[in-house]
Amino acid sequence: MTTQHIYLHGFASSPKSVKAQDISDRFTQLQIPLTVPDLNAGDFSELTISRQIKQVVTTFTSDSVPVTLIGSSLGGLTAAHIAQQYLQVERLVLLAPAFGFLSHWLTKLGEETIQRWQQEKFLMVYHYGEKRSLPLSYNFVTDATQYSENQLQRPIPTLILHGKQDEVIPITASQDFIQSRPWVKLTELDSDHALGNVTEEIWQAIQEFCLF
Repeated sequence: MTTQHIYLHGFASSPKSVKAQDISDRFTQLQIPLTVPDLNAGDFSELTISRQIKQVVTTFTSDSVPVTLIGSSLGGLTAAHIAQQYLQVERLVLLAPAFGFLSHWLTKLGEETIQRWQQEKFLMVYHYGEKRSLPLSYNFVTDATQYSENQLQRPIPTLILHGKQDEVIPITASQDFIQSRPWVKLTELDSDHALGNVTEEIWQAIQEFCLF
């Protein structure tokens, strides 16, 4: 049975990101269809992990078709939670997955900014896909608090590719994740969060892991 492949881009990104385009092009060369939903869904301001999960699941072609999810950063975290809930997801490739991202991200914002965000309901966030700042609802934070890595216990073949110099999500987040999950393989790359200098290594790893 043909596997459906879906790529989930990162936070404040888009299907036009460098990584999404690179992987899409490589899938096209092999004549393997790749679905790349726009997780902004036309309204970045109301983005939540819950909304992303619902959106991605609607792209599943049928209940009987196995799914491989490839997710970058927040897309990787979302992919992992989808795989926990939906048994037809049979394989995960996570690129610098945003494990523990709330603690990493909120710490960088600072207490004052977080309090102001709570009071004013929206915070201006730079959107790399749109190349401008857009408002993001505080619902994003409250929704994200219900998604803990502790919930991710389904033994599903998983490959994590993470840069050793990642300045957004430290590689220790992935190193900690694999400790109690023998079904997860972590490959450490000489790169940062964008993984822009290791596209060839990423593609080789995906091909080997996905068996095509």
